[in-house]
Amino acid sequence: MADFDYVLVGGGLQNGLIATALRKRQPASRIALVERGSVLGGNHTWCFHRDDVSPECREWLEPLVVHEWPGYRVVFPHLERTLEGRYSAVTSERLDEVVSTAVRRGGAGSKLFLNQEAADVGSHAVTLGSGKRLEGAVVVDSRGPPPPSERRREGYQKFLGLEMELARPHGLDRPVLMDATVDQSEGFRFLYVLPLGSSRLLVEDTYFHESCSLAPVELRRRILDYVAAQGWEVAGISREETGVLPMPWAAAFEQPGPGPLVAGYRGGWFHPGTGYSFPVAARLAEFVASRPPDALFGREFRRLGRRHSRQVLFTQLLNRSLFRWFAPASRIWVFERFYRLPANTIGNFYALRLTWRDCLRLVSGWPPRGLSISYRLR
Repeated sequence: MADFDYVLVGGGLQNGLIATALRKRQPASRIALVERGSVLGGNHTWCFHRDDVSPECREWLEPLVVHEWPGYRVVFPHLERTLEGRYSAVTSERLDEVVSTAVRRGGAGSKLFLNQEAADVGSHAVTLGSGKRLEGAVVVDSRGPPPPSERRREGYQKFLGLEMELARPHGLDRPVLMDATVDQSEGFRFLYVLPLGSSRLLVEDTYFHESCSLAPVELRRRILDYVAAQGWEVAGISREETGVLPMPWAAAFEQPGPGPLVAGYRGGWFHPGTGYSFPVAARLAEFVASRPPDALFGREFRRLGRRHSRQVLFTQLLNRSLFRWFAPASRIWVFERFYRLPANTIGNFYALRLTWRDCLRLVSGWPPRGLSISYRLR
């Protein structure tokens, strides 16, 4: 008999969601969670639209949510739009708290292995750097994406964010998902603003680019310049987070079975068109937790993989168009056009559950300004 029902390798978002869902769906399951750091979740803020996830997922997601707003705004040179619908935020601190509690509630049969590196990950066993061997009916490998040098043909969504306290209230009642009225010379760029309190903000400078490198000093300066331009005075900065999210346009999605289940970014379970992973990670977590370990791999799992693969192929086509057919300064017009589409198509895009009608809306009609054959040939 295996030591555990589930051995989860990597303590980031994907396995955090799987552990949370398992404790809801299979409260008696024996879970081992292996994380090379001293806490779970790293240093991140994850956001999702309420309709990105199913009602079943929301049953166990609610304890993870720390902030929620009634909708969000986008601002472009020729378009301002407010979209309704709950928008939620999950922090690393809350993920660490909830998931650690969920694992420990399994009693002696479940265990956290912090500050432990996985030296070898197999279909039913994981060997730690210390030599300890953990056997599991199911092994889930969610250790994040491979280094950029190991990947081919992709762009990146890159950002640096500063969480700050202002001297006075900012007056925002909902996030600004994209303020693209900023310099676009490097590629599509926008400021992302989350109001975390009456005078507290998380402000991220985000841009889509072919290079995976970040320039932290320049990004910090640009954020502070933006904040000053809004008339806000910074009283203090409490936290900084960065991210470089893959946006592939040619990588194939392949999910081997029966195990280990390669999940999260490492397994291609994310949204290629945004680089975000929350809706897909929640969907996979619900799938894993809703069936016993010995029934995980099979026809339903292959069907789930095929559905995800179809969505991946289409969004990779959009990525290829964005990075190959539009010069960096022209990519903004692709997104301004996108935000003129019906709200349900925008929502389905973020949730990665595009229908054929959504796909037609995304590619039909006049192309966005800036589409360049000469740029593509170069």
